Amino acid sequence: MSSPDLSAAEQLTPVFAALGDVTRIQLVHRLGQGEPRSIAQLAEGLGLSHQGVTKHLKVLEGAGLVRGDKVGRERRYVGTSEQLHAARAYLHDVADQWDAALQRLQAFVED
Repeated sequence: MSSPDLSAAEQLTPVFAALGDVTRIQLVHRLGQGEPRSIAQLAEGLGLSHQGVTKHLKVLEGAGLVRGDKVGRERRYVGTSEQLHAARAYLHDVADQWDAALQRLQAFVED
């Protein structure tokens, strides 16, 4: 089995960094429900100002996890799944690599 692609890891670094914050994970979850939402809607119940939510959304947008579209005078955000699928595939490859290493270790110990 080959090791996970290092260039993929480098490309996914912004995704993992963006998901390293509980507020951003909450925003991704809310936006993953499929409905475009305004900053005001996203701020509800988070205890953050609109400016605080906007800063988090910019990080998520930079990582390719959300997209903001102008609708009238406000921006509506939607979740995008491409980068999440890429991150999941990368983590799956890493998990497979570890499983194989553990199986080799188990075989070594049992011999």
